[in-house]
Amino acid sequence: MKKLFSSQDAFEMQAVRSELDALSIPYMVKNEFAGGAIGELPWQDSQQEVWLVDDSWYARASKVIEAIVPKSHNTNNISEDWRCDACGEENGSAFDVCWQCGAEK
Repeated sequence: MKKLFSSQDAFEMQAVRSELDALSIPYMVKNEFAGGAIGELPWQDSQQEVWLVDDSWYARASKVIEAIVPKSHNTNNISEDWRCDACGEENGSAFDVCWQCGAEK
């Protein structure tokens, strides 16, 4: 078995599961009902995970994930702080609009 995907976003998780079902890719979900234990367990231990039952499906299933999950979820693609072209203010990577003058990134 190989871990394919995990997310706290229930809609994203359902989209992945629906697509895997449509393609008849065998998988199982771990921690499906563990969300109620958040607080008693660390959130990492209660996060839903999709695992492939048969590793030979990994290449095809990975393409499903790439098609559904936005690139912004890729943890290797961490944004950097940016400087506003309009006013020169330094803004954090989480901001798409300058907090000083309101100009877009």
